[in-house]
This record gives sequence, structure tokens and C-alpha cells, in this order.
Amino acid sequence: MRPYLALTRAMLRSALRYRITFLMGMFGMFFQLIALFAVWRVLLDEREIGGFGWAEMRPYLLIGFTCGMIVSSFTDWRMAYRIVEGTVSLDLVKPVDYQFARFAEIVGGIAAEVGVAVVLWAGVLVFTGPIALPPPELLALFALSMLLVVPLKFLFSYVAGLGCFWTHHYNGIRWTQQAVVAVLSGMMIPLALLPSWLATTAAWLPFAGVASTPGLIFIGRVDAAEAARLVAVQAFWIVVLWLGARLAFRGAVKQLTVHGG
Repeated sequence: MRPYLALTRAMLRSALRYRITFLMGMFGMFFQLIALFAVWRVLLDEREIGGFGWAEMRPYLLIGFTCGMIVSSFTDWRMAYRIVEGTVSLDLVKPVDYQFARFAEIVGGIAAEVGVAVVLWAGVLVFTGPIALPPPELLALFALSMLLVVPLKFLFSYVAGLGCFWTHHYNGIRWTQQAVVAVLSGMMIPLALLPSWLATTAAWLPFAGVASTPGLIFIGRVDAAEAARLVAVQAFWIVVLWLGARLAFRGAVKQLTVHGG
């Protein structure tokens, strides 16, 4: 575990060293949250849409914002850059598992991201008022669901990064990934407000575990049994995607070209 802990500490130091760039990215997402608050506040003024009123939408948007902040592009770009530049070859010869090493780096970045999220949550709650917490059994499942968001988002980013072995570019992959996750995860709009066929499909895809699952649990839209099922679906997709990513890696490294070889 020592090499992976060293990678975690190194990524945390890197985030703190480039704190201006890191904070600018975080606060950019914060202004997106303010815009979403403004839009939904107008849409839900003294009415409900799809069973969502402003009292439910406000904490739901905050949860989605938090899930969007963690596992940010700060670490995504580092992995992609090294693949595109060929310096990933140095990572491949190290006596560590490549996938676990990248996950260790993600964990290091999360420490800084969570700190920023706590500060921004405090600011939002000061100006908009307190939020009711779910009952203890749902609160425990919510906490577990939020923990599972970390490996789930990592796997999305990791698999997208592996695509650079074939494309040698990351911008298009990153933008596509962000768009798909934002819509199908329920991060920007609850899945219940999507067309029924799309909402049903999205609920069973791994993207829903990124924002919809913890959001619905926190606002109490599901009971304890349904919440446990949703968390189990999150865990299932983590296992499937983790194993799938390992298979994808085997094919990806065969595409590596360094100095023409």
C-alpha cells in the first residue's frame, strides 16, 4: 500500500501547489450551481414539476453539484496528457498496478475537492437557509452512496482516458463524457423529468449512480428498501466497470507508440 499512499499524497500536494487553477475550476462549477438555482427557483415558484417542489429541488441540486465536484478534471487531464505525450511509458514500468495507481491519485485530489465543497455548502446554506436531513437509516445509505460515487466517477474518467491510446486526443472524449454523464446521471435535471423511456433506461445505467441515487436518497424520494437496492446497483456497476476497465487496459497498451516504436 505504501506506493499508492505516496501517489495519493503527491496528488494532494499537486492540487495545493496549483491551487489557483484548482480553485478556479471549482468556483466555475459553483457559478453553474448558482445559475441552476436561479432557473429552477423560477420554474418551481409556488408549483411542482414531476413531483419536485423547490424544497426538494434545492438539496437535490446541491447533491448533484457535490457529485460533480469530486473526481474533477484536474486528475483526468493529467492521465490523458501523459498518454498523449507518451510519458505514460514511465508509469507502465513502475512496480504498481496502473489502474490502482490512478485511483490512488484520484483519492488524493478528493481531499482538496471535499474541502472546497464544504465551504461552498456552508455559503449556500447561509444565504438560502437550512436543509432538512433524512432519517438515520436513509442518512447512512446516503453516506454509503456518496462513497460509491468516487470509484464510479473514477471509472468513467479512467475509461475515457484510456481512449487516448487510440485517439491521441482527449478534448472530444472529455466533452462527450461530460455531456452524457450530466444528462443521464440526473446531475442537472432529475431523471423523473426525462421522457419515460429515457428515464427508465437511465435509471439502470451506471450514470444514475453518480448523482440521481444519492440525491433521491437524501431528499427522501425512496424508502429504505429502495435506497438499499439503488446502492446495490451502484456497487454492481463499480464491479462490472472495474473489471471491464482492466480488459480495456490490456488492449489499450498495445496501441502505445513511443519514439515510433
